[in-house]
Amino acid sequence: MDNYVIITDSTCDLSDSLANELDLHVQPLTFIIEDKEYKNYLDEREMNLSDFYNQMRKGMTAKTAQLNIIDIENYFRPYLEKGLDILNICFSSGLSGTYNAMNLAKDELLEEFPDRKIIIIDSLNASTGEGLLAYNAALNKKNGMSLDDNAKCCLELKNRIKSWFIVDDLDTLKRGGRLSGATAFAAKLLNIKPVLKVNETGHLENVFKKRGRKASINQMVESSMENIDVDYKNYTFISHADCLDEALIVKDKLQEKFNELNIKSEIVISKIGPVIGAHAGPGTIAIFTVGK
Repeated sequence: MDNYVIITDSTCDLSDSLANELDLHVQPLTFIIEDKEYKNYLDEREMNLSDFYNQMRKGMTAKTAQLNIIDIENYFRPYLEKGLDILNICFSSGLSGTYNAMNLAKDELLEEFPDRKIIIIDSLNASTGEGLLAYNAALNKKNGMSLDDNAKCCLELKNRIKSWFIVDDLDTLKRGGRLSGATAFAAKLLNIKPVLKVNETGHLENVFKKRGRKASINQMVESSMENIDVDYKNYTFISHADCLDEALIVKDKLQEKFNELNIKSEIVISKIGPVIGAHAGPGTIAIFTVGK
């Protein structure tokens, strides 16, 4: 087996225990609230997620900062010094400049370590869509797959990950430039809830407009089931931004669909971290399935 590590970033939104179990190395991104910077560690060591979302509910604005080249080089270098190669799975290039920064850092590091190999995979996804890709890569490595073969599997799988989500606070999307002020105002007035997806280029796409939260949840579940790969037997993820009760309802609806189709994939609920949450807002729920 190739001597390599798998690195992802904290927008993967996997639980700390699962990342440790899989031997995933997770580089924390930065979020800013009330002009104070915090690192987004999966174990929430710098800020509890419930506290983060409560601050947002009180009207405090959260911002994020992408990884810079020096951050990436400093995180990667110790592995390269140990003679390890790197498979990196990163935040969608359609949502962040992280992928470009990773490639610039890679070029610099390979001049310093010409005998090492670094492969950067643009997940074209976020939250546990990215996490799902990293999870599968970690399983492949545990099963003895080489670095190059694992990278090929990632490139094939990433185009099959289906990412659907709903948001509760349209003002958060408006502040992030994902929704116009007029559209947000009209939608709130009419109780319209958008159902969005991450499309094939890794960008957000507003696909449906449903009246009421229940209707948007039902549409999200239905959309996540379209063209689903019934033979995919690893994890399916539901992520939530401090709304566990509703995430459990979504899980029950999804499990009912899985039972009807005899799908054996285990459904796991995870938390949306502060980097994604800063742009999506509390009450966001997402489903990540694998298509054919």
